[in-house]
Amino acid sequence: MKIIFLLIGISLLLALGFLAAFFWAMKSGQNDDLYTPSLRALLDDEA
Repeated sequence: MKIIFLLIGISLLLALGFLAAFFWAMKSGQNDDLYTPSLRALLDDEA
């Protein structure tokens, strides 16, 4: 029974870590422009 409580605690800490990473990514503006990078490969004109 102790292992269940340990695994629940570890999973909650892991989920909080992912949530913090998500909010950090949103705050730093990593998802501001999702359209332009996909076009950059198509419009790359190297001579």
